[in-house]
Amino acid sequence: MKIVECNNENFDSVVLKSDKPVLVDFNATWCGPCKMLAPVLEEVSLENENFNFAAVDVDDNDELASEYGVSSIPCLVVFKDGKEVKRNVGFISKEDLENMLGEI
Repeated sequence: MKIVECNNENFDSVVLKSDKPVLVDFNATWCGPCKMLAPVLEEVSLENENFNFAAVDVDDNDELASEYGVSSIPCLVVFKDGKEVKRNVGFISKEDLENMLGEI
């Protein structure tokens, strides 16, 4: 599965109206832990068909970051049926990420 870049214009259609749960990675290009997390997310997204995956650059989409209370990055937020159901702030290992998704 490809990680879809989200912004203010497509967030509703990609995330909130998705027929599957969506893991959203709130990140920034300058963030070291975000860069470390990117290959983990890419790998998990390719192995997991039960979720959609999206990324939001908080510098380009500060309104979304503010709306969802993202003050530290990386911040992973899982949305299901348009509502937040799980959140993790900071780097997370592949195993811990898979466990987090398995709880949904």
